[in-house]
Formats: sequence, C-alpha cells, structure tokens
Amino acid sequence: MTETDGNSCELERDILKGRSFSLADVIGKEAGSFMKGDSPVPKLVQATTEILLYIEYNLTDSSGALKAALKTWVQTHEVDVSCHLNSPLNALSKLLEQIVANPELLYEFVRRVDVQWGETYGERPFFQKPGQAPHPDDEYTHESVHQALSGLLASLKASLEA
Repeated sequence: MTETDGNSCELERDILKGRSFSLADVIGKEAGSFMKGDSPVPKLVQATTEILLYIEYNLTDSSGALKAALKTWVQTHEVDVSCHLNSPLNALSKLLEQIVANPELLYEFVRRVDVQWGETYGERPFFQKPGQAPHPDDEYTHESVHQALSGLLASLKASLEA
C-alpha cells in the first residue's frame, strides 16, 4: 500500500466517523466496482441493436415498411436472439432462414409488411392471398419480399464467412 492509499483511507475514515450507514449506503459504495469491465447495457439489448443496425444499413427498401416490419419481427423474437448473444447476426440469419423457407410464415410476414405500409402511408394495403396473383400496384408481394429477404440472407452469410 502506498502512502497516498494510506492517506486516502485515513481521510475517508475521518469523513465517515460518526455517520450512520444504511444498507443503501453500503450497496452504493460497493456498486462502483461491481460492474468493472462490463457494459451497463444488457447483452440482449446490445445483440438486438447490432441486428437492427445491420438491417438498417443492408436491406434495400425504398418505402421502409419491410425494414420496419423486419425490425419489429426481430424485437418480438427475443428468445431466438438470446440464443446468439455472442454472435447476433447468426440469430438474424436463423430468423431469415425460417421466414424464407416456410411459405406460411412468409405469407404472414408479408401481411405484416403490408399492414406496416398501410399505417405508414395512411392507405389501404394490397393483401395478396396465397396462390393469388398480386395487385399491380402492390410493392410488397410474396415474391418481392422473398427476394429481398433472400438477398439480405445471402449478403449476411457472405459477411459471416468473411
């Protein structure tokens, strides 16, 4: 122990002499060193943020409804994200694979994208039903969303392998 450490401890004792301590005081005093080296931001929040930023910068979507719906999808699938806290983009890869590989899940996701588009633009969306041809003005068809998500998945896998 150096002379400065000794003087510091002595000064602290003099200051605290005669003062009553509560449990909160003790916890507060010890809490300063409790998280040394760790981020105060929970790992799940960090992982989700990394995924959301990846979507923002890597998914091409002129209207923004697809990005918004995919971000919401990620945020509602915390269990899947929490399984990949050390590699969050693997969680995104798994979620995209699930949507792209399962037609029923894709149709539901496209419906959510259409709802998001309708809310954003204040217009009635064009809901494409399975097996039905899309409306000519529908920006988000089953095929277009499938292609966009497949493209994002391909670029994601390429960046994970690099």
